[in-house]
Amino acid sequence: MHNRKLLMLLAVCLGIAGFLSLYASSFPDGLEYVAEEKGFLERATEPLLSIIPDYSFAGIANETLAASLAGVVGVGLAFGSMFLFGKILVNRSTPTE
Repeated sequence: MHNRKLLMLLAVCLGIAGFLSLYASSFPDGLEYVAEEKGFLERATEPLLSIIPDYSFAGIANETLAASLAGVVGVGLAFGSMFLFGKILVNRSTPTE
């Protein structure tokens, strides 16, 4: 039963990331907006590692498809890493016999 709930949650998250996110605002987020308004946006540096820069994939010309795919991959990476982290924590806290 627990696995079924987890899979349903994953399906909902993938649906939101892959479909509903396409209707998100194209305006900059709050932090980017304030940085632009206050004149220090150009001082921002790129991250050391960017798996999906600007929510797009190289080689995919369709911008909508690339954004949708980026959302699905991002949810998959976040879910997978948290799932593995949870498994490691559970295995560590389980007493060995």
